[in-house]
Amino acid sequence: MTLESSRRGGSQVIPRPRAWRLGSVAVWNVAEPLDAESAVRAVENSGLGSEAETPMFAGARPSAVLVVLADGPHGVEVLLTKRAQHLRNHAGEISFPGGRLEPGETPMQAAVREAHEEVALPPHAVNVRGQLSSLSTVVSRSHIVPLVAHLGSRPTLRADVTEVDRILWVPLHELADRNTYREEWWGTAPLDRRMDFFELEGETVWGATGRILHELLGVVYGPATSRTAP
Repeated sequence: MTLESSRRGGSQVIPRPRAWRLGSVAVWNVAEPLDAESAVRAVENSGLGSEAETPMFAGARPSAVLVVLADGPHGVEVLLTKRAQHLRNHAGEISFPGGRLEPGETPMQAAVREAHEEVALPPHAVNVRGQLSSLSTVVSRSHIVPLVAHLGSRPTLRADVTEVDRILWVPLHELADRNTYREEWWGTAPLDRRMDFFELEGETVWGATGRILHELLGVVYGPATSRTAP
């Protein structure tokens, strides 16, 4: 691994608009690492996803992702993938397993199927326990339902090289660290929007995945407070 690829945030180029600014520092109420069952139970009790949300724009295609939580050496960890570089949309970005719904599928069926196709996650091992807020993406014109699943144990995974370059298990405790998270605001008021970034060793998580992780951390550890960035 080269020094450039192993440094925090990696070498990914972020397509920022001309008008952007740094936001505040998010501080989650993190005392110590939690176990996966406690994290999933927090999502179950949050009430998120109990009502269907309307896509932000017409023509958004129904999609679903699987937010997989399991216990690891450093407490609860989340499963992420690095998308293959040759894909049409979001090439090389960090994402959750998932994709578009096929005719007749529910979001749960689609998310479990895609996770099996992308990383060989056995469907029988997936226990979907909750849901986070759905969101729409402009680039891929998708309306995404994030489903939260618990694994009792971590099976051996295998990346489908046509879709996935890398499989990552990342501790939520690490994602919630103030040195990992960065907030930016893109555009000009009143149409500016918050963008969430998580800088890991060698990779940057942002976009829809960053937004979902931001909400997940707020549910698991308590709402993030903000203070002016130094």
